[in-house]
Amino acid sequence: MAGPVKGADALAARRAGELTSAADEAEVGHRLRRVRLARRRTLRDVSTHAGISEGFLSQIERGRANASIATLRRIANELGVSMGELFHPDDNTGSNVVRASDRPVLSFGVFGRKWLLTQSPDRELDAFLAEFEPGGSTGPEPYTHGDSEEFLLVLRGRVSFELGSQRFELGPEDSIVYRSSVPHRLVECAGERAVTLWVTTPPSF
Repeated sequence: MAGPVKGADALAARRAGELTSAADEAEVGHRLRRVRLARRRTLRDVSTHAGISEGFLSQIERGRANASIATLRRIANELGVSMGELFHPDDNTGSNVVRASDRPVLSFGVFGRKWLLTQSPDRELDAFLAEFEPGGSTGPEPYTHGDSEEFLLVLRGRVSFELGSQRFELGPEDSIVYRSSVPHRLVECAGERAVTLWVTTPPSF
């Protein structure tokens, strides 16, 4: 009987993860829509300047599509907000403690999610915990953000990390430091869940 129980547990966990991911995407989309309406910008105007279709932007706002980090950054830049504001736009607590159950989450790329670990308003660094399902990635294209020093540590699984014209295969406890102004992209490459830690100083995500 152990086999079926485990299979049922795995299926339930997967469905729960899918529901959580869908909720995350919907929340990010709602935040984008609120900002766009507050700026009195149309779907067509923002999508044209962000280099995506009007239909795709509409799907993102309704939580029916998950954008890459590069695409989210273009939309956020066009609306004049930071990526950090998509995590916790209404957070004014100033607390230095972030409980695991309260970590702001953002779905992005392909089967990927990021949790913001730093919320203090006067912080000089940002730390993110990221999770990638098998075959997941930050998106189909490399991206940049500011010109900060960025540190990446692989906690679990294996990833392929593209940095400019270079490519690195990184496993558990492997790390790399680079400038965030260099185009970069991460892809899970072992067919299993990967977990990474990103630290950026000064904050530029």
